[in-house]
Amino acid sequence: MLDFVIFAATFLLLLVGAVLYLYPASRQASGIPGMTPTDEKDGNLPDIVTCGSLHEFLVNLHEKYGPVASYWFGRHLVISLGSIDVLKQHINPNRTSDPFETMLKSLLRYQSGLGGDVGESCLRKKLYETGVAKSLQSNFPVIQKLSEELLAKWLSVPESQHVPLSQHMLGFAMKAVTQIAMGSRFEDDQEVIRFRRNHDAIWAEIGKGFLDGSLDKSVTRKKMYENALMEMELVLKKVIKERQGRNLSRHIFIDSLLQGKQSDKQVLEDTMIFSLAGSIITAKLCTWAMYFLTTSKEVQQKLYKEVDQILGKGPVTYAKIEQLRYCRQVLCETVRTSKLTPIAARLQELEGRVDQHIIPKETLVLYALGVVLQDSSAWPLPYKYETRAIPS
Repeated sequence: MLDFVIFAATFLLLLVGAVLYLYPASRQASGIPGMTPTDEKDGNLPDIVTCGSLHEFLVNLHEKYGPVASYWFGRHLVISLGSIDVLKQHINPNRTSDPFETMLKSLLRYQSGLGGDVGESCLRKKLYETGVAKSLQSNFPVIQKLSEELLAKWLSVPESQHVPLSQHMLGFAMKAVTQIAMGSRFEDDQEVIRFRRNHDAIWAEIGKGFLDGSLDKSVTRKKMYENALMEMELVLKKVIKERQGRNLSRHIFIDSLLQGKQSDKQVLEDTMIFSLAGSIITAKLCTWAMYFLTTSKEVQQKLYKEVDQILGKGPVTYAKIEQLRYCRQVLCETVRTSKLTPIAARLQELEGRVDQHIIPKETLVLYALGVVLQDSSAWPLPYKYETRAIPS
């Protein structure tokens, strides 16, 4: 499912920095073209700050040094890959660990499910993919009900009145994701409000506090973060206890993890990652998709035509949704144009090679997806929202 792919593809720019504190890296020069450290302690962090974001820094880096380029984050060497060709060389289709999951679990001090042999990783990957697909099918009426409620809310708003789109989409996404992951407990709006409060407290520190070290320097912020995490974990423990050993008619994501014979600790941590990241990324995808649709009447008309042909006036079903190919293309183009997933990352566990370059063991390798997805050699109009821009 698209939203699961997006969830797995990595979203937060600032998480990349945090993983560098969790793994050793060589200070030895790699021979890969790139920047020398601006500061002995901070490496090229001042250059990243000057550019305004890691994505803009990587755009400049690859323009100057080519598709394979290096820089320093503190005393840690980072290799960035910025073209489709070099990504194809580095990506291993048999590799099953997810970089976003690895970073986020490390930041939350979670360890279960990290590492393990290839066979175990493959089983976990299949379990999650099957679990998400089954949970979406089982909870499709829930998603449809939430969609209809949001539509009714919008129709009641006068045309001249501003619609806070991002807020509405975040509320919609949190209601949907929490019910898909954790069940009917989150039909209660008060539970969703508590989830959102705790989610915001945790996500704010993941985005900033871990990167600059400011979380550990503020007793108040650290306590607020730890309390939010503890409260969310307590709710998850209750849900796990309620669902264990029961065969309920409405299947949720936790059920798949429990049926996969995982430990309670791993079920808790995996559901936490799914809920935290799934909510914010789904919300941002929906927000950007709606925004871009308002900018292109041609795309609106094509999408309406497909929806009318496939769905008609009959009931909306999960099977029919799967047939909406142009709709999927619209969402893919939304991800590309908005740079919704501008960066992915992997730890180079063994020494490797890309083109003629050697990548040292235990080096962080960035996939500069924001650079790749707006590469003029692959997309004729890289900065324009246009569904035909996606190669078939």
